[in-house]
Amino acid sequence: MPGPTVDADGDQTVPAAPGRSDTANGKAPFAAATVGVLGSLAALGPLTTDLYLPALPELTADLHSTAPAAQLTLTGSLLGMALGQLLFGPLSDRIGRRRPLLAGLALYTAASLMCALAGSMPMLVAGRALQGVAGSAGLVIARAIVRDRLEGVPMIRFLATMGLISGLAPILAPVAGAQLLHVTDWRGTFLVLAVLGALLTVGSALGIRETLPAELRHGDGLGTTVRAIGGLLRDRPFLGYLLTSTFAFGALFAYVGGSSVVLQDVYRISPQTYSLVFAVNSIALLAVTQLNGRVLVQRFPGPVLLVSALSVAVAAGVAVVLCTTVWDTGLAGVWPAFAVLMGSMGVIMPNANGQALTMAPHAAGSASALLGTGSFLCGSLVAPLSSAGGHPSATALGVIVLGCSLLALVSFLPLYRTRS
Repeated sequence: MPGPTVDADGDQTVPAAPGRSDTANGKAPFAAATVGVLGSLAALGPLTTDLYLPALPELTADLHSTAPAAQLTLTGSLLGMALGQLLFGPLSDRIGRRRPLLAGLALYTAASLMCALAGSMPMLVAGRALQGVAGSAGLVIARAIVRDRLEGVPMIRFLATMGLISGLAPILAPVAGAQLLHVTDWRGTFLVLAVLGALLTVGSALGIRETLPAELRHGDGLGTTVRAIGGLLRDRPFLGYLLTSTFAFGALFAYVGGSSVVLQDVYRISPQTYSLVFAVNSIALLAVTQLNGRVLVQRFPGPVLLVSALSVAVAAGVAVVLCTTVWDTGLAGVWPAFAVLMGSMGVIMPNANGQALTMAPHAAGSASALLGTGSFLCGSLVAPLSSAGGHPSATALGVIVLGCSLLALVSFLPLYRTRS
């Protein structure tokens, strides 16, 4: 592999060998410290959404607001992440990965402080939206950096390694958030996120080198970016994987966004108990993600894995609906169904995203942006629906999960037939 070079902007660049990954030469694609930073960047999204979830009822009362209004803080963050990726992804294709990443992380730190100081629900929603826009830089650019250096199965395996690190976030965040409520209020959770943003800014400055050489950047302005995005959207296989990932993420975030209010208000569990439920379900996601990266992708074709996991997600949605309308099993039935849903995402997300990125070797930032934008946009739309009637509803949450899972399966089936 060629050694590091310095481009015209002074960024140190470490290019991968053309047409193959570094692992093909027997070399590690990234230093261990870089893997840790990339995993932490991927974890920034789950931490941003999950750390404060146990405090939703408290902040609602403190700001004299309502549950649907409080859920807009999640919607604002997800919308920010969706739109921000359209900014940072193409920008990183034009000027490189490192500078947009550092700018986004610095802005994330400031936005987290804004949330901690919010005096009203509208101000908190605005702060969360800005936090989402800024945090999206880490999400989209981390995927693009991986695509710069890897492809095919090595890329999917590395995404699974990142998933091992980022998968700890949804497990630990609600637990940590619930414990934080013993020593501080909801504002303290946002101060923690501000500290995290500052640490990641420093870590990225020290540990992330530029991975996109100057000669591969799209420096012809907005028109080139628009044409690249348009070309991706006209590519039917890419669009199929994009829609599959988008709707699957919608099912996931319907659960993430609605479970805090539904489980605490409908089933009357404490924030600490909720954090335990969320942690156990997230362990299912983490375990299956690692099983997928280390075993399943080596033994089964990607389309078979995806259609199987999507079918499992649909079955989980059916189970939630039945457990809340026909059998009335309470938490004992709903909890395992959500665990199965989370587990299925450990196969769906890395395989759908990996296949989509494989189809865009020369526009990884734009492709990563479309994947992230579609996912978070869908998530922002479905997250508040379980309380749309003014009161949390477990049945509504189940219907949303089932609907999104079905749409993901329907989006993928044409690809499955053409590749069978």
